Amino acid sequence: MGFIFEKGFDVMSHHRNRSADIEKASPLIRKLLLAGLAVLSLAGCGQSAPSRPPCPEGSVCLLYGNGSEPLTLDPHLSTGTWEDRIQSDLLIGLSQSDPEGKPIPGMAERWEISPDGLTWTFYLRKANWSDGVPVTADDFVYSFRRLLDPKIASEYASVFYLMKGARAVNEGKAPPEALGVTAVDPLTLRIELNHPAPYLIELAKHHTMYPVPKHVVEKWGAAWIQPEHFVGNGPYLLKEYRLGNYVRTVKNPKFWDADKVCIDEVRFYPTNDAISAERRVARGELDLNTDIQSNRIAYLKTKMPGYVHTHTYLGIAYLAFNTGPKTGYPPFRDRRVRQALAMAIDKDFITRGLLRGGQTPAATFVPPGVANYPGAEPAYWSAWPFPKRQAEARRLLAAAGYGPGNPLKVDIKHRNSADPMQFMPAVQADWKEIGVETTLTQAEVQIAYADYRARAYQVADAAWIADYNDPTSFLDLQRSYTGAQNYGDYNSPEFDALMAKADMEPDVAKRAAYIAKAEHLMLEDAPIAPIYFYVNKNLVSPKVTGWVDNLLDHHRTRWLCMKPG
Repeated sequence: MGFIFEKGFDVMSHHRNRSADIEKASPLIRKLLLAGLAVLSLAGCGQSAPSRPPCPEGSVCLLYGNGSEPLTLDPHLSTGTWEDRIQSDLLIGLSQSDPEGKPIPGMAERWEISPDGLTWTFYLRKANWSDGVPVTADDFVYSFRRLLDPKIASEYASVFYLMKGARAVNEGKAPPEALGVTAVDPLTLRIELNHPAPYLIELAKHHTMYPVPKHVVEKWGAAWIQPEHFVGNGPYLLKEYRLGNYVRTVKNPKFWDADKVCIDEVRFYPTNDAISAERRVARGELDLNTDIQSNRIAYLKTKMPGYVHTHTYLGIAYLAFNTGPKTGYPPFRDRRVRQALAMAIDKDFITRGLLRGGQTPAATFVPPGVANYPGAEPAYWSAWPFPKRQAEARRLLAAAGYGPGNPLKVDIKHRNSADPMQFMPAVQADWKEIGVETTLTQAEVQIAYADYRARAYQVADAAWIADYNDPTSFLDLQRSYTGAQNYGDYNSPEFDALMAKADMEPDVAKRAAYIAKAEHLMLEDAPIAPIYFYVNKNLVSPKVTGWVDNLLDHHRTRWLCMKPG
């Protein structure tokens, strides 16, 4: 197995409920799952993966292992990093990521900020959509209104409540025209905010702020993102989307910087099985893969020198407790139960004894290194020795009415990606030690997150990667108005009030103090249990040039190239 089972792991838990997951899924997802299972079955029978497809003569081609299958390439509907990697090649927002993941001008060549920080004016470059139609400020106005349209039901809509009128528009209480976004002229865009947001340029490179072509979306509706209809303003065009196989993009000749784009064609492959993808990279059937099973990193550094890339990452793995008043799990409405479960996880064993990939135990929700934020004080139990935390967890459960005669029973729904498959049995074993009967239900990544959003779970194994470098990118998840991505339906008026004060505070240090106080309050309420802070892990062939490891794990294809041969 590649590691030692030290805590009484249930080695068969990862097979549980596969059939149930497939039966619950939508027809589209069922096809995807069955296709994936067929591939795994073939692999189990000793059949080799497909060889490298031919690259057109004179072209430079990149074969990209992308983690999961995209469920959509519409930037207003997608939520996954695996979708963002493709979308960032097809569309460009007001700003974009440079090779180091830092924001640089995108569609906006420059911008001005009013003295009070509430009005931003963006001056757009002259550029065309891939069908030759000019990209204008009106496309951005249309796009932002679309994002906030309640009929679209974008999960990211609440992130943009910083814009004037955004919440009222999203809640259907105001018309789209009430949104504080104006096309001053074809190449000038004005955005009005409710409060200062120094991170707006970071946010502006996020896929939800990409423009969509108004003239194409209005003609084709939801089908605008299909290859035969797709029109973009990025360095690549969507050419093929073969469900369960690959997404193929080709260089966009009408991109404003096309002469500096090296790679002509990219194929993005879903690679849920990190070890299988690792073998494909070793054989040259993939040029890179966006994940590595953590406990294989040291081995691969020796076996495949020059391929392994790891770096500090703005991301966290955590558990969410379903506390909602309607769909939540009743035991989790008791704060003592949540605290007991949160404190009884041996994070040191998970990170240092099991994963061993550079992850660090998480005592807070916001990772270290986030801009303009010194961090929050962890929950009161975080520095206790593990045996003391276990004893306190048993005491809290007993006070809540649970014990040998009435054991707490919970189910963890978890993703079937490499690292959760490793550490979920450890959590199960830890909770068994405090008298909790825990079952594990695995699901394909997309299905797991769909169930979290639908509140079809008791405990959710989740992860969050920063959309922009600011503590609010993490803590906004716990605001009561956030919606689907507040998986546990945490609702604390005190937390909300502190975050609102932070929004309105122009002084950076005072703002950080409000946020830190809010985070500490949330950690002691324990609607979530932080487990570990991520490192990004990529397996990249030395043939790939231009790859720069960075904090956000952004590696836009336009900055990459391939060595000859």
